[in-house]
Amino acid sequence: YMVVPPERTVEAVVSTQSTGDMTRDKLCSLVRKWQTLIEANVDVKTTDGYLLRVFCFGFTKRVSKQVKKTAYAQSSQIRAIRKKMVDIMTKEVATEDLKSLVNKLIPDSIGKDIEKECTDIYPLHDVHIRKVKVLKKPKFDASKLMDIHGEMGGATDENGEIVAVAGEFVEPVIQESV
Repeated sequence: YMVVPPERTVEAVVSTQSTGDMTRDKLCSLVRKWQTLIEANVDVKTTDGYLLRVFCFGFTKRVSKQVKKTAYAQSSQIRAIRKKMVDIMTKEVATEDLKSLVNKLIPDSIGKDIEKECTDIYPLHDVHIRKVKVLKKPKFDASKLMDIHGEMGGATDENGEIVAVAGEFVEPVIQESV
């Protein structure tokens, strides 16, 4: 996924994700002739208040002993698959917060669920979440933002200074003489 960050501020380098998109070369490598491309999108609100537009796509697949060269789905099958895609995406995204949703998008488990559910309508392959757009963000809360980036931000001491976490790079102290 290619991540497009939101506006940058001088005070805070830590930000939330604005858009996640699949790269163009990956998309182009999946598109072939003799199959049907099925796309769907849905607007879903997460448990932590983000309104997301989730885009999904998949391709029809030839079955193992198929003689016919093409694997085209009928329009009624396409509508049924698209409806099932929307239902699964809504169910998966609405029950998660943004941080756990990103962890769910990385192994593409939502695409695998759609692929399994739609096999009785028409067999699919290469089902992926293509893009996730953030349409509305909840009101800015610095403590929630630091919870999201807790592992990356490190711990703070009593003065509010960032202290290195175990395994994190620590800048060596400059010595007066060698």
